[in-house]
Amino acid sequence: MRQRTNVKMAQAFRLLRLDRRDFLIGTAAAALTPGLTGSSAAADGPAPHSAEFERTLAGILGGAVAKESGIEMDLPENVDNGDYVPVGLSVASPMSPDDHVKAIHLLSTANPRAHVATFRFTLLSGKARITSRMRLAKTQEVVAIAELSDGTFLMATQAVDVKVGGCGI
Repeated sequence: MRQRTNVKMAQAFRLLRLDRRDFLIGTAAAALTPGLTGSSAAADGPAPHSAEFERTLAGILGGAVAKESGIEMDLPENVDNGDYVPVGLSVASPMSPDDHVKAIHLLSTANPRAHVATFRFTLLSGKARITSRMRLAKTQEVVAIAELSDGTFLMATQAVDVKVGGCGI
């Protein structure tokens, strides 16, 4: 009985043991397979804008056209893990009753949910500045939209290269 168990263990060990040739072939195949390495996303650039992003953006703007200036984005261009992407947003504003930032909307163009967050401000906020973190599913653009008290909108966009997605897809 004991000898039969030892023979079975030896056979199992031989099945699990890889020689150098098998190891090299396996790692070369993994390196050449897109999707396993994350390099294909960087080569292709940001993902196209999703239909949900387009709907969310249209809902925020309500037909208005946003000016592509005025928002300072502090966002890394490359992240190893999409689970934790630090973001900082600020808008230069006097925060007076006649001229202040009402909200900053943070959107992602390729996440399963395009609306990441909305940060609301009052005159008591003093500054229109936030720091937070977000999740990104894959390489994509992040869009920030500032809603001003006079009804105008400001917009900033930045591409982020994500090596490993953080939204479970």
